Amino acid sequence: MARSPIRLGFGFLTVGSWTLVSRVFGFLRDILIARYLGAGGVAEAFLVAFALPNMFRRFFAEGAMNTAFVPIFAKKLEAEGDALPFARNAFSMLGVFLILFTLLAQIAMPWLVLAMASGFAGDARFEIAVELGRICFVYILLISLAALISGMLNAAGRFAAAAAAPVLLNVILVSALIYGAQSAADSPDAARRIGLALSWGVPVAGLAQVFLVWWAAARAGFVVRPVVPKLTPDLRRLAIVAGPAMLAGGVVQINLLVGRQVASFFDGAIAWLSYADRLYQLPLGVVGIAIGVVLLPALSRRLRAGDTAGGRVALSRAAEIGMILTIPAAVALVVIPVPLVSVLFERGAFGASDTIATAWAVAIYGAGLPAFVLQKIWQPVFYAREDTKRPFQYALVAMVVNAVLAIGLAFFIGYIAAALATTLAAWVMAYQLRLGAKSYGDVAAYDARYLSRIPRIAGAAAAMGLVLYGASLPLAPVFAEGGGLRYLALAGLIGLGMASYAVFGRLFGAFSFRDLRGALSRQGAA
Repeated sequence: MARSPIRLGFGFLTVGSWTLVSRVFGFLRDILIARYLGAGGVAEAFLVAFALPNMFRRFFAEGAMNTAFVPIFAKKLEAEGDALPFARNAFSMLGVFLILFTLLAQIAMPWLVLAMASGFAGDARFEIAVELGRICFVYILLISLAALISGMLNAAGRFAAAAAAPVLLNVILVSALIYGAQSAADSPDAARRIGLALSWGVPVAGLAQVFLVWWAAARAGFVVRPVVPKLTPDLRRLAIVAGPAMLAGGVVQINLLVGRQVASFFDGAIAWLSYADRLYQLPLGVVGIAIGVVLLPALSRRLRAGDTAGGRVALSRAAEIGMILTIPAAVALVVIPVPLVSVLFERGAFGASDTIATAWAVAIYGAGLPAFVLQKIWQPVFYAREDTKRPFQYALVAMVVNAVLAIGLAFFIGYIAAALATTLAAWVMAYQLRLGAKSYGDVAAYDARYLSRIPRIAGAAAAMGLVLYGASLPLAPVFAEGGGLRYLALAGLIGLGMASYAVFGRLFGAFSFRDLRGALSRQGAA
């Protein structure tokens, strides 16, 4: 199939814009969960139930599909022009496996819940988590199939539908929350009924996501339909490449699992960490995930064409744009976490004490935000060459760091140990990826422009942080009162931070808007 040239920057903007819309609706979803369920037992039970399919999603969707399927599909599309038979076979094999896996999980759900949160044993949270988990788990089948089709679209340079699909999830869950809250009004078990409505929204959203990307793929000429799966040489190759990627995804999930286990022994901590996670996931999703999704197929095509110089430029510009946007976001999360959490979540069942507890986690996660984005930038260097073994080895080291810190420090600093361990392990992982990528030569080397600008970007962000901190002090009573004026106060803080960062960025020579426009419009390889 002939494909027109794509623009790397345009793809980033497409994915980033849709991800931003999705995260806004995700915030609305979490705001409503906080309002109706707070940090109570049903909220924690749903968060664990919803985390189950999302945990295994990292194995089969992000692990196998994005890191292994996309490079192989992109190269077959480039060399042969028709990679559809391979895609249909992979789609069918994945579907059969996940149907069996989902049925097994329904039987094993009590043990899966205990593996996620053993602190639930013996209290009411356990039974409701098992009930909600059985409903939510069907999502793993649907989202993994949607991920495979999304990978096809991304490899062909069509990013919009795949990036827009998560919006459906959050829109449907927000609708389910509102319906559940209205139908359960004045009911003695209102919280449980809201949790059930929210859980049923998860598989419904999965169906909607599959349909959207399938329709988009059909319009692009990729009509995906089930076939009798066959273990072809291409599928064996996919399994060989995907195996270490799935294991690497599993290591990451073990890190999250350790954090949830630690948090499950502190009442409300699972909810606090989850709400904090949503805040730092906003810039991570808009910047890091968007860059990673666009960069992987672009690097795969350039390396196949022998365009090492083009790959180096793409990597450097991706890192530059990522740090320009990520470092100030990280500084803001560290400097003003209380205003952010207060305005977004403090209402209804979510009180002032919950705000303080969540804000501590937000600040710690914020310190690790650049590391998470750098991982998204450096991992495609390995995956584009179908090297999934070394990222797995690096992930093992990060897993050990995370487990030792989370469990060891929990005795001294409580649930915060989980957040601190996640952040430090992220920096360990980013450092290993950076060192390992150097073995690939020039393609993995930053260019002079990036190296000269990164300290200036950090300086401009630090100056912005001082401005934000100074402005937040006189506004502290406004946020503490919890009235409507706090919305205007937060909007003013955010506007001040953006303006000051733009000014300091120009003064320090951290970036120019002309260069940014050029980076975002630079044409990638066909």
